[in-house]
Amino acid sequence: MGQQATPVRTAGLGRAVGPEPTAVSGAVLLLPGGEEVSARRPSLVRSPGLVRSLGRRFARAGRAEGLAVHTVHYRYRGWNGGQAHLAADAEWAADEIVRRYGDVPVCLAGLDMGGRAALRAGGHEAVNSVVALAPWLPDEDVAAPAEPVRQLVGRRVLIVHGTNDERTDPELSFRLAERAKKANRDVCRFEVHSDGHALHQHRDEVLSLAVDFAMGALFGSPVSRPVEDALAAPPPIGLRMPLAAGFGRSLRR
Repeated sequence: MGQQATPVRTAGLGRAVGPEPTAVSGAVLLLPGGEEVSARRPSLVRSPGLVRSLGRRFARAGRAEGLAVHTVHYRYRGWNGGQAHLAADAEWAADEIVRRYGDVPVCLAGLDMGGRAALRAGGHEAVNSVVALAPWLPDEDVAAPAEPVRQLVGRRVLIVHGTNDERTDPELSFRLAERAKKANRDVCRFEVHSDGHALHQHRDEVLSLAVDFAMGALFGSPVSRPVEDALAAPPPIGLRMPLAAGFGRSLRR
């Protein structure tokens, strides 16, 4: 009896979050977290709470603008070294957005390892903005090449990290933001003081910040003053911008 061939896995897009617009003029791709190494297929039962909440908030804020919001279903749970499976799946998803909706701007919004995927895949020609929440980044190693940032030139980039994150090192995201800022002025980073990896304590503020930033990048909407200031400020000020408690209460989306 011959050996059974291993099935070829393909990435996928979840159905649109909320009512899908009749005329799509922009898209957000949600990139959940993952693992450093794993050949297992991710569970499609549910996304992490922060990703679900972000998707609902984006869909509600962008309904009038024609915003389509989809979660990316990865082929594997793991990044898997040089194969960078999650980033490759993010790029596939951006291609799929173009195939479905035409030449519309795309924001990649990722959490944890999905944040790394969003940053790495940010060079896709359809992508005009990246939101990376508590991104997992590799430890800096003089024997290994640094995480790339040149692909982010021409994109607007937001990184958000809790200062008490014990899973992903906030200092690593600061250093990446510092390198990215040298190549691209449109990079900012906010610190959520006393919050951990899941950003539970200040979730509403984080969601408001992400939506404010992305709507400005995708549709040219005016952004809040803190985002303006963070983008304009030289390092390290604009890369260690504190996220104020109550941020977003005065924003109307």
